[in-house]
Amino acid sequence: MAGQRLSESVFKGLCVKVGSFQEVIMRRELMDFGELITNQVINTREEESMMISGSTSEGFRLQGSDLDLMFWPNDHIAIWDLDQAKKYDLNRKTLILCDCSDSPPGFVLLELLTSTHKESVMNACMKINDRLYISSSRYREITCSEVIPNSTEHGPCGSGVMVGTEYDYAHCFVCDFWPHPASKWIDRCHSWPPPFIVDDIVRNGCHFVAIGHKLGKHTDKEWRMSFSLAEKKLYIQ
Repeated sequence: MAGQRLSESVFKGLCVKVGSFQEVIMRRELMDFGELITNQVINTREEESMMISGSTSEGFRLQGSDLDLMFWPNDHIAIWDLDQAKKYDLNRKTLILCDCSDSPPGFVLLELLTSTHKESVMNACMKINDRLYISSSRYREITCSEVIPNSTEHGPCGSGVMVGTEYDYAHCFVCDFWPHPASKWIDRCHSWPPPFIVDDIVRNGCHFVAIGHKLGKHTDKEWRMSFSLAEKKLYIQ
C-alpha cells in the first residue's frame, strides 16, 4: 500500500511538472497541426520543409528544455540506388546518392548526382576520385546562421537563444526510402511497435544531418542518419 501511495504521489507530481496525459496529447496534436500548416505554406513556394523534434514535439513543456528544429530543401532528394531515381522528375529534383560502403554504421557519404541551384550545397562540395560529395562540415558551417543570424555551431546544429528560449536547428537532406543498412530493424519488430506503426515509419524514410563519426575515415564528409520521425511515432505509442 505504501508503494502504491508513493507511485500515485509521483504520478501526480509529474502531472504538475509536465502536464496530464490529456494535456500532453493535446500539445502533440497542436504541434503536429501547426507543423502541417507551416509546411503546406512552405511547399507552395517549393522551398523547404520543417519538422519539430525533441521534447517540445512530444508534448512536454519542461523548464530549461530547448526547441529542436529540422529543415530540408524539398527539391533535393537522397536515394540509395539509381533505380530509385525513376520515381522523380529530374527537371525538378536534385538527386543525391547515399554511399555507406566506407563509413561506420549509421553514417553515409552523400554524392551529388545532378546539378543544384543552391549555392550552400554547391559551395559545400568536395571532389573525391572525380566525384562530388557534399561535405558535412562545410555544409554545417555555411548553413549555421542561415535561419537565425549569429547562431553558433553545436553538433550538427545552429544553436543560440531567442526570446529567452534556447534553440537547435539542423539543416539536413531527406530520403524517401528506408535505409538498406537498417532493414534488419524491420524484421525485429514482432510484438512492438504494432505493424501499422512500423509500416508508417518505414514508408517515411529518414533524414541525414551534417555530422560525421569521430573515428570515421571521412569524418568531415560523412552524414549521420536521423530517424526523428520514427522517434516521434514510437513515443506517441
